[in-house]
Amino acid sequence: MKLSICHLYPEVLNLYGDRGNIICMEKRLNWRGIECEVTKLGIGDTEDLSKFDCFFIGGGQDFEQEVLLSDLNSGKGQELKSAVEDGKTFLCICGGYQMMGHYYKTYDGNTCEFLGAVDFYTVGSKTRMIDNYAFQLGEESGGSTVVGFENHSGKTYLGKGVSPLGTVLKGFGNNGEDKTEGVRYKNVFGSYSHGPILPKNPAFCDMVLQTALERKYGKATLEPLEDAFENAAHDTVLEKILKQE
Repeated sequence: MKLSICHLYPEVLNLYGDRGNIICMEKRLNWRGIECEVTKLGIGDTEDLSKFDCFFIGGGQDFEQEVLLSDLNSGKGQELKSAVEDGKTFLCICGGYQMMGHYYKTYDGNTCEFLGAVDFYTVGSKTRMIDNYAFQLGEESGGSTVVGFENHSGKTYLGKGVSPLGTVLKGFGNNGEDKTEGVRYKNVFGSYSHGPILPKNPAFCDMVLQTALERKYGKATLEPLEDAFENAAHDTVLEKILKQE
């Protein structure tokens, strides 16, 4: 078996070590004897996006997201929307997550039109939502707990046709109001969790990989790995977060 992963805009979207998610996916596949090929696709680069099994989009600042709009509008955006509807797997973090929605309306009233690949939108706020946080994944995403770090002023509101990735246990999540965190639509996993999210959350990483493998091969079994260190890191962070005032 083999997975082809597209790392979108790595030169721009890489806050808080988000590229560590690529390393984590690659390692967890290789440890199981599954081949992994990672292609970095930057601004102006062209590829046939239909050949990829999985896409990763990291986080970036607001002005960096705006820089990418012209590149997305050159045709790449439509290919990404087609990949979403075709059931390809996406892991999108913070700014990369926001870009999958309809638009981002800044606090001073300017609107950036985004992909509209998933039914949600984001509006800027005065309050910066920043801290370590934790959330419980929905059953369709495995049901495990996830720990991470959020830092965003945008408040995201989901449309009726999509589900949150999980429910906030401690922290802000999508908007600090409705206890939702991230989005799950088809095989799109969107989250505000930096850190990066996958190394401390091996169960979630395997869920993302399993989704991509099953989409490609119809059936796939991931053999268990020795995750003692990863789980210890997860449990230690979770305990600290839940004790926060």
